[in-house]
Amino acid sequence: MSGVIVAADTMSPAALISYVQRLEALGYDSVWIPDMFGREIYVTAGHLLSNTASIRVATGIAHVYGRDAIATAQAARTLSELSDGRFILGLGISHPPAAELRGLTWEPPIDKIRNYLSEVRTAIAGGLLHTPANPPPIPIYLAAHGPKMMQVAADLADGANTYMQPAEHTHAARATLGPTKQLSVVLPCVLTTDADAARAAGRRALHIYLPLPAYHRQWRTFGFDESDWVGRASDRLVDAHVAWGNAEEIQRRINEHLDAGATQVQLSVNRADKQATEPPWDLLEALAPT
Repeated sequence: MSGVIVAADTMSPAALISYVQRLEALGYDSVWIPDMFGREIYVTAGHLLSNTASIRVATGIAHVYGRDAIATAQAARTLSELSDGRFILGLGISHPPAAELRGLTWEPPIDKIRNYLSEVRTAIAGGLLHTPANPPPIPIYLAAHGPKMMQVAADLADGANTYMQPAEHTHAARATLGPTKQLSVVLPCVLTTDADAARAAGRRALHIYLPLPAYHRQWRTFGFDESDWVGRASDRLVDAHVAWGNAEEIQRRINEHLDAGATQVQLSVNRADKQATEPPWDLLEALAPT
């Protein structure tokens, strides 16, 4: 399986629909949309599902401080029913600012997500919620990096979603998840053999994560330290987390994650040319399943 993650908030409605329809025509299995501070993520997912025929649409990820568990289950049931099962529910704990901006108290992450997922599972299965017909099964993916969060994914989700992690992390994640769970890995990619241009694009992709302690903890596990993320991302941090080069070199990096246990790699495609306005279709076409 092959998916693409897209910053939907940065596109006009017409451009977003055109983009996802073209991904569908290229044979991509799924498109994942982040939960930012622009469009409402479930409304956007519904719009994409209503304008496509086969591609699956996933929240990648909807953070749990944005909506209570019943609201999330209600949205998931509705989207799954109306799309004949093409909706994927991706959830994550996010970071403290997501709670603080809503006037909520940040809770211990593992306890919070365990309780939330249990409530979502119960609500989706029935309970207070009902639709005219029972929806098709709704895959639930949990954004997980550390071993404790990955264990929650193993216990309560259908799979895990990882981001900005090396293939060594994918191998460890598979060991925790066991052989039957899904493992979706997001891999930033830049199609260029110009090292300076590739690393500049990689830094643009990495920069919003550099101040976040959750990523620092993971990066330290794989031999990085403050010198790699204070100020700007080091070359070695970029090279470890961003696949760049020609199509064959990027495919090799994708295969590293597949060989390590990923069931799907989500492409996070980046433009080598900062001034370019069109999506990097050369990269998307070169790596397309069809």
